[in-house]
Amino acid sequence: MGSFSAWHWLIVLAVVLLLFGRGKIPELMGDVAKGIKSFKSGMKDDEEQSADASVKGQPLDERATPVLAHHESRS
Repeated sequence: MGSFSAWHWLIVLAVVLLLFGRGKIPELMGDVAKGIKSFKSGMKDDEEQSADASVKGQPLDERATPVLAHHESRS
């Protein structure tokens, strides 16, 4: 079928702007950026916790055992 031309992309852009409006798109992109930043900080916190546990000499498996036991008791 071939690739899309510039006219196809302009029509898609026009439809998106009609559906979401001019102000909604930057708001959505800001929310996506906040989500990415939150995800990165969560990953950083997990890495710090695993580093703290390894410094204390406690394996990661031992830290996870109470959490798993808690989930099993709820089922």
